[in-house]
Amino acid sequence: MAIEIPRDLLPADGRFGCGPSKVRTEQLDALLAAGPTLLGTSHRQAPVKNLVGSVREQLAALFRLPEGYEIIVGNGGSTAFWDAAAFGLIERRSQNLVFGEFGGKFAAAAAAPWLEAPDVRKSEPGSRGASEIVEGIDVYAWPHNETSTGVSAPIERVAADGALTVIDATSAAGGIDFDATQADVYYFAPQKNLGSDGGLWFAAVSPAAVDRIERIAASDRYIPEFLSLKNAVDNSRLNQTLNTPALTTLHLLDSQLSWILGNGGLAWAGARTAESSGILYDWAAASSVAAPFVTDAAHRSPVVVTIDFDESIDAAAIAKTLRANGIVDTEPYRKLGRNQLRVATFVSIEPDDIRQLTRSIDYVLEQQGA
Repeated sequence: MAIEIPRDLLPADGRFGCGPSKVRTEQLDALLAAGPTLLGTSHRQAPVKNLVGSVREQLAALFRLPEGYEIIVGNGGSTAFWDAAAFGLIERRSQNLVFGEFGGKFAAAAAAPWLEAPDVRKSEPGSRGASEIVEGIDVYAWPHNETSTGVSAPIERVAADGALTVIDATSAAGGIDFDATQADVYYFAPQKNLGSDGGLWFAAVSPAAVDRIERIAASDRYIPEFLSLKNAVDNSRLNQTLNTPALTTLHLLDSQLSWILGNGGLAWAGARTAESSGILYDWAAASSVAAPFVTDAAHRSPVVVTIDFDESIDAAAIAKTLRANGIVDTEPYRKLGRNQLRVATFVSIEPDDIRQLTRSIDYVLEQQGA
């Protein structure tokens, strides 16, 4: 028999997905108002170039970029950036920390035939490793946050002469505070904390990273035009992209950046996601049938919470019941294959909705006799 969760236990907004994230209604309203003068217009003219410029300026402000750092943008998402980095950022060899899906995919891209085999440091799901200086490594790379496992890692520059510290920030950007001086490249697609859509990647890059990009571009290495980071640098400085950008993505992102900055910037966003994730971790720790998947509290993500359930509980049935009641996308990452729920606590998600989510889960468990 289907379980109907009482309305007073339901979240006001039931979107908790870790893929494309919740988009706030205010962003959609702003897009609707701008649509007639923006969508369907030339990306080489002022309306679109001004929008790209606004996004770049707001990202620089959000990340408190040091002097000389800049925001670059390119077509495609993180997958395109991994290939672009293999062509135009790694000079000889990278070291890749792998503790989830995104780190593994960058490591695979870094195994390109024109590069030396990457030094891959793989950790068991739910844990993370640490970088180690190795002679001949010129890029040290790891994710700030792994969306698949709910593991987060600190951003600390690797003090190796001439090497770049390159951070995948797709599910962290805009939701976890950090010191931009500790990375040379902080790259991301904006469909998580930044409340946007797909089709573009962004990166905060240091002067050393730009120098590396330009040096490799000037070499005899073959680089496809679409994956040229030099093209991305040159076009970004003109507030444009090589090919037509995803305008809806840009506008949703611009609105979200204004909202985060208006509320206090990255420090505010980090405190908000820490509050939301803390509610879930505390709930799981106090439960007799659930526990945080990431056992080391220092490794737990503040923006993606993974919760394991006792074998007597069918987590898939919980997720199915939640979905039937309008609470969506709490299923675990498919490749982990664990009896768990995965919940986004991105900055757009209200902490009170997280509290209501725990009450809804408790109700479902009670109805199942747990």
